Amino acid sequence: MDKHNLTVLNEFILLGITDRPELQAPLFRLFLIIYVISVVGNLGIIILTKMDSKLQTPMYFFLRHLAITDLGYSTTVGPKMLANFVVDENTISYYFCATQLAFFIMFITSEFFILSAMSYDRYVAICNPLCYTVIMSRRMCWVLVTISYLYSTFVSLLVTVKIFNLSFCGHNIIRHFYCDSLPLLSLLCSDTHEIKLVILILSVFDLISSLLIVLVSYTLITVSIIKLNSAEGRHKAFSTCGSHLTVVVVFYGTLIFMYLQPKSNHSFDTDKVASIFYTLVIPMLNPLIYSLRNRDVKYALHRALGRLCNIFS
Repeated sequence: MDKHNLTVLNEFILLGITDRPELQAPLFRLFLIIYVISVVGNLGIIILTKMDSKLQTPMYFFLRHLAITDLGYSTTVGPKMLANFVVDENTISYYFCATQLAFFIMFITSEFFILSAMSYDRYVAICNPLCYTVIMSRRMCWVLVTISYLYSTFVSLLVTVKIFNLSFCGHNIIRHFYCDSLPLLSLLCSDTHEIKLVILILSVFDLISSLLIVLVSYTLITVSIIKLNSAEGRHKAFSTCGSHLTVVVVFYGTLIFMYLQPKSNHSFDTDKVASIFYTLVIPMLNPLIYSLRNRDVKYALHRALGRLCNIFS
């Protein structure tokens, strides 16, 4: 990295969510509750889908990795954001800022393609049920997840290294509550045309390619379900997709709102609200959606709680 960066700029100041002192305490309590629910919920999903014998299917394999990515990017942002509510100066070191950016990009990019893999899994289960166990073998599931993680790691390192190899002007105030790429770009003195183009291309590719897989999968699923003669069969088929489809709509809807809004309406305050939603609220909602809407997860949770009660009784 550039020596100028190391000597002149050792830390950044995060403006945080609000500068109003009277809101610090209530917001801290609110986001602490949200983060704790997120951690407990996602850890619960990870443990249940790993330990319960009836959840050893491809759908719950992908659900476990969705919970891992949710837990990953919420933990990358959440604890530091909460700490900034109770300290006098919201500072973050130069290297911790780079690390936070790298892990956030890695986990959020992984989520795109894990959601796509989940939609493909539902497509195979509904449209080609006789070959489901052959197509969605354990090896295929691991291949899809591994490709997602390797690609997201590549994207993360590419963007992070490019940003932090450029020269900062000495201005160290980040107009956000975590180290995100766009607020960091505004602090650079170097020519940012190349890195902006790289971020734009990767963002568009990730969003469109993953969303296209989801849309094609659900289009084929819908056509297949409509062809079913039994109303009960149609309801059962739709119910297997309900939780995933809800998660997809919330996740992609938030990102599309954030990144595709007109420039005249675009502001860092709007970005903060959207960022709070997809860094803290969505990771909290996903395990709740699967717990409340998915019968297998609810039964697995009841079995786990029953075993705990037996142990402590």
